[in-house]
Amino acid sequence: MPHKTYVYVDGFNLYYGALKDTAYRWLNIRRMCELLLQGYSIAGIKYFTARVSARKDDPEKPTRQQMYLRALRTLPDLEIIYGSFLSHDVMIPLAEPPRGGPRFAKVTRTEEKGSDVNIATHLMHDAYQHNFESAVLITNDSDLLEPIRIVRHELGLEVGILNPHRHTPSRVLTKHASFIKQIRGGTLRESQFPHTLRDDKGEFHKPPGW
Repeated sequence: MPHKTYVYVDGFNLYYGALKDTAYRWLNIRRMCELLLQGYSIAGIKYFTARVSARKDDPEKPTRQQMYLRALRTLPDLEIIYGSFLSHDVMIPLAEPPRGGPRFAKVTRTEEKGSDVNIATHLMHDAYQHNFESAVLITNDSDLLEPIRIVRHELGLEVGILNPHRHTPSRVLTKHASFIKQIRGGTLRESQFPHTLRDDKGEFHKPPGW
């Protein structure tokens, strides 16, 4: 019988690892998982993200994100869990400051908070509640090593990784994961939502430029 499987998606890791600046951002995550996890029964998908803020150079960024989250909510057995998204200005030293010029530059630093902790918490909770036989994480974040190790080696459950990054997967995750599969462009291309979707609020469309 196919293993009952939960999928845990690190939304920002997936976006910046595989989707940013591509034509594949309108991604149907369930379809992608079905292609990569044939023989597994996907009983639940947990998508971890944070609400982004508008920026001066991209005021429509939150609107695009909300449209994508709306698309995800059309999928069965998918839950969205929010962390927080912080953006603040900081002064950093220049590597090669010009002679007689400024030695520091002001930059806007953005960081997502909470998703790795939320993923670890949900993974451990679901494992101890016997909610799955196999867990699959879409990430390449080595900070998740310890919960993966515990679920795999102490609870005896399968934990796989779908690596969204083009480079080699994390060595520490490779050491402890049951398996690792690479998310490639061909799979992303075959896993796109239709341009137009419908939910209980009506019809909506893929964001312009995506």
